[in-house]
Amino acid sequence: MTRPHPELLRWDNWTPSTRTPWGGRVIPDRIKAGLPVAETLRVGAVGESWELSVDPSFPSRLARDGRLLSELLAEDPQRWLGRDAALRSTSMLVKLLDAEENLSVQVHPEDDADWLGPTESGKPEAWVVLDRVPGAGIWLGLADGIDRDAMARKLVAHDDIRDTLNFVPVEPGDTFIIEAGTVHAVGAGVTLLEPQLVRPGKSGITYRFWDWGRRYDAAGRLDPHGELRPLHVEQSLRTARWDGLYGADFVASCRMTPQVLIDGAVRHEHVLRLHELVLQRVSGRGELKLLGPGTLAALIVVRGRASVGDVAAVGGQTLVIPAALDAWDLLVDGDAFVVHT
Repeated sequence: MTRPHPELLRWDNWTPSTRTPWGGRVIPDRIKAGLPVAETLRVGAVGESWELSVDPSFPSRLARDGRLLSELLAEDPQRWLGRDAALRSTSMLVKLLDAEENLSVQVHPEDDADWLGPTESGKPEAWVVLDRVPGAGIWLGLADGIDRDAMARKLVAHDDIRDTLNFVPVEPGDTFIIEAGTVHAVGAGVTLLEPQLVRPGKSGITYRFWDWGRRYDAAGRLDPHGELRPLHVEQSLRTARWDGLYGADFVASCRMTPQVLIDGAVRHEHVLRLHELVLQRVSGRGELKLLGPGTLAALIVVRGRASVGDVAAVGGQTLVIPAALDAWDLLVDGDAFVVHT
């Protein structure tokens, strides 16, 4: 058997503008600027790039031959998934997200919500801010004094609901956990890394509370004579949590503070834990020796270059690393994230 080695994934796994009409050009023009641009120039706005995905909607493929990542994992689950081999897949979904306009106001259900179908899952997620325009921010949780009835009245009347939410200005490095039931939206001018958990074999569900009254044409462009995006008002009201913290206290409960593990030429940080998902960050210039987590891991490069052994990735590329590789020689010159379960 050949020695376990990482695989480089294709870098152009992004959503069309009809799905993410709020997207911008930060992902292709800045994060992936060092990659071939012939295809990039034709895609227009890019709202999301699915860097690690086994979702059939936007599945990751190997760079060397276009094969599906999901096929690779299922073919040799012990090598690739380690202690998660029985799943024959991964629950990790990691995206880059760039909002030129506000995203819709959304909420995700719990995995075991009794109204979900057999192929549907919740989608707990986290946000790590990579960049922002000055003054940009996010909407996170409900403002003080807002209950279900107050929200329902506004939605039925098609009123603006931004005053029911907490607006949080953000800076690069700010990190938040978005659990099930949290009403949330990414604001215009924010670029972030978004790790999520979606149960293997299922699709993560998002309910759209409100979309700022915008209308779009068939190509996903803003058009005052176009169509409204579908909303899920009943499902959103049923899914949102109304019994927890509100206002600044809720925002504080979602904010994560990274823990510095190594502070040298290469800075190594534990960024967050989202249920079984662990996110770490490595930045700077130099070499770092890491022990493998015993499961599938991914290295997402957002700036510069990084390599594991003799397999390298540049900004906007992702490596998947097999569980069977129990020790890594990680070389970094830039900024990258490591994610695993």
